[in-house]
Amino acid sequence: MSANVAESALVVIDVQMAIDDPVWGPRNNPDAEECIATLLAFWRARSWPVIHVRHDSVNEDSPYRPDQPGNDFKALVAPHEGEQVVAKTTNSAFIGTRLEDILRELGGRAVFVGVLTNNSLEATVRMAGNLGIETYVVSDACWSVDKTDGRGRTWLAEDVHALSLANMHGEYAQVVSLGEIVN
Repeated sequence: MSANVAESALVVIDVQMAIDDPVWGPRNNPDAEECIATLLAFWRARSWPVIHVRHDSVNEDSPYRPDQPGNDFKALVAPHEGEQVVAKTTNSAFIGTRLEDILRELGGRAVFVGVLTNNSLEATVRMAGNLGIETYVVSDACWSVDKTDGRGRTWLAEDVHALSLANMHGEYAQVVSLGEIVN
């Protein structure tokens, strides 16, 4: 393992059925869920802490609203018994939750994966870095979707993903690959 993540908490953000809703548009990194499943197996085999973040949207039009199928975790990466679930209503998993306290109790080091790279993942990672939590992001265990800017230009998901990772790397987190953790 070349990334120093031993005994870190693995934080899986918003990998729920809602992310497959067509409203999001084209995505990159179609193997991200498999990468997350590999990380979960790696963490579980070592009895390291796993935290699942569930987005419970308060937006009436969101596929992430509670009490509908989109709010369910994707089966491939669903929590196992004993794993913590943190429910959030904003893009950052730190706002209105106990995530900071949980991570500090677990040693103050976390590996983040999930969706969207440029939205909830980046918002959470930036806060983690600002709070002094030793933070890692696994580049192939997250993804973005196409995004249109204020001038009407559509940026491809791969470009949105790459720029978001670049924004996080260094100041807020260390961006690593799956292979740097499990090999």
